[in-house]
Amino acid sequence: MHRGIRYAVCDHTRDWAPRHLASLESYHRSCALYCGGYNRRGGSRNDYAGVLMSAPLRTVTATRYITPLREGGSLPGLVEADDDGMYVVKFRGAGQGSGALVAELVVGELARVCGLPVPELVFIDIDPVLVRSEPDDEVQALVQASAGLNLASDFLPGALPFDAALVDTVDTDLASAIVWFDALMTNIDRTPRNTNMLIWHRKLHVIDHGAALYVMHAWDGFESRIQSPFSAIRDHVLLPAVGNIADADALLHARLTPASIAAVLDLVPTAWWPLGRRWQHAVEAQAALQLYLEQRLHEPRAFVAEVARARTALI
Repeated sequence: MHRGIRYAVCDHTRDWAPRHLASLESYHRSCALYCGGYNRRGGSRNDYAGVLMSAPLRTVTATRYITPLREGGSLPGLVEADDDGMYVVKFRGAGQGSGALVAELVVGELARVCGLPVPELVFIDIDPVLVRSEPDDEVQALVQASAGLNLASDFLPGALPFDAALVDTVDTDLASAIVWFDALMTNIDRTPRNTNMLIWHRKLHVIDHGAALYVMHAWDGFESRIQSPFSAIRDHVLLPAVGNIADADALLHARLTPASIAAVLDLVPTAWWPLGRRWQHAVEAQAALQLYLEQRLHEPRAFVAEVARARTALI
């Protein structure tokens, strides 16, 4: 279904079958073997370059604005592009600003590094002329304010929102990985009320990461909060399905090396980095986020202990 996908890992995760894999580690090994990212002598290549197949995110050009999607507060839109694909566009001119696009891009691509099933992300060039006949003034204003480069995710036709009632059907290893990752990224937006996951071809996919990395909205004094436990993880929709969080921690933290984090941060367009009172230049904001993520992964990882505590409290 994907057009010109760069990630063999991404495509392979669409065939994720927990009942046929002994553990999350064996799942990652199968993904890595599939894309050539696994060293057959007995080790995995944790550098992002081992997962990234060739080039940075693809750039497509929007050719038709189809409809607004009103499920979220940012008013994303369904758009057709010049590669004949359909995409869900997160507009740079939305109320959350470009910082939400930075979070969407960084968290989505780091999730992919961890082997989580994420729809392909692309840069998409938007010409406001596409909505000249759109009757909704709000849509007109949003697209006008977003002329140029925006971010989009591959549209998964026929996908259904994940329902919290299905938590017991989720493989414990996958649930543990998603909860671990969301705690690391301080993602407050994967709750029973708004799961931000889709079921497509009977497989789970994680989407919508614009609310993660809250640090980008509160840089003042961020150094003292790097090791915060993230107590909001208690509200995570998949927390009841978490198994051994220590196993997920051991596997996933090793994949998020300084090099893999830097490679993902380098994908962010310079103009998207939110500046203000703390940072005056994009390079400063990027360096701060690199520091934040690297140090958040240092031991002891308080967010891992918090996941374990919150899971125990459910029993």
